[in-house]
Amino acid sequence: MSASQSETVAHSDMGALRAELWEALGRRDEHTAVAAVIAALDKGVHPEEVLLGAIAAVQFRVGTEWASDRLTVAQEHAATAINERVIAAVACHPAAATPATAGHVTVACIDGEWHALPARLVAEVLRLRGWQVEFLGAHVPTHHLIAHIHQHDTDAVLLSSSLATRLPTAHATITACQAAGVPVLVGGAAFGADGRYARLLAADGWAADARGAARELERGLRRRQPNSAGVPSSPPTHRSDQEYTLVVRTKTQLIAATVTDLENSYPPMRAYTELQRERTAEDIAHIVDFLATALYIDDDGLFSTFVLWTADVLTARGVPAPALSSALRSLSAQLAEFPRTRRILRHAHEVMTTPDRVTVHAPGIPESPAAGTEEKK
Repeated sequence: MSASQSETVAHSDMGALRAELWEALGRRDEHTAVAAVIAALDKGVHPEEVLLGAIAAVQFRVGTEWASDRLTVAQEHAATAINERVIAAVACHPAAATPATAGHVTVACIDGEWHALPARLVAEVLRLRGWQVEFLGAHVPTHHLIAHIHQHDTDAVLLSSSLATRLPTAHATITACQAAGVPVLVGGAAFGADGRYARLLAADGWAADARGAARELERGLRRRQPNSAGVPSSPPTHRSDQEYTLVVRTKTQLIAATVTDLENSYPPMRAYTELQRERTAEDIAHIVDFLATALYIDDDGLFSTFVLWTADVLTARGVPAPALSSALRSLSAQLAEFPRTRRILRHAHEVMTTPDRVTVHAPGIPESPAAGTEEKK
């Protein structure tokens, strides 16, 4: 089948394929989901179109439905697990067989990052483009990644992170790979929709999606040479300071004090069940994590946009916004001696209380959390 014929088939069938996949995921019907993509491939739809135009699109919808409280955590996990197996079926189809002639790359998720499906999609698209790809999966500790690239000759490392709270770890991993002389291409929601945090952390490249990653590799990444001290000649500027360090080190105390303050300032919380109290503490923990990350990169917008997203998610679950405002005021009082921290918290509170604010998608929060994580659940 010619490329034009394949494109026509793709356009005519992609909507139907997405609908069939979505229905199969809703029924937790793995066999039907796999059969649907195999049928599309057999009809001539290009594997890359199936991966990105169908599977990725449906996974995005899974995340959107979860955030709107129309899917439970269990349903989201089940759907993601099926989609992962559907991707494996595409990769094993004869239509996806491509000789590895372009080079050798390693694809991995940042230490602590459990959202592996986006990285898996990138890995499979690169294989289709002729790259030899070693996909290391979720949550790869930095020292194990460095040991791996020392043992295997790789042209580049592709790092994926969906959660912005992993940016400090991403910074350390980028620096370590560059010190080993291997360029780093990063991607995922954590690095910002425009890649601003990738540039801030001095990654060698950034891509918004799988096709963008392929284009960046085709252009060629400059391989950094370590200096005599074993570090890149121009290391990224480290943004951590006393405020960042304090927030990280006192996280447990900050959470406990904020929970106590909420009980006093938000009376409905006194009637919470133990499970509800645990969920509230988890939400506060995420707020503290994002506050620390905003301090690390000195970006008010990252935190305020996360707070807006959190407000929308909590509202969908029946928790009114004043509870979140009370949490921000509590943190501000506890961290009153730290000007950058108070500035970030004040900005978030001002943005959240703007009368005409709109629903947002937070930077560094994936629309579709992958199976195996309890982030923001």
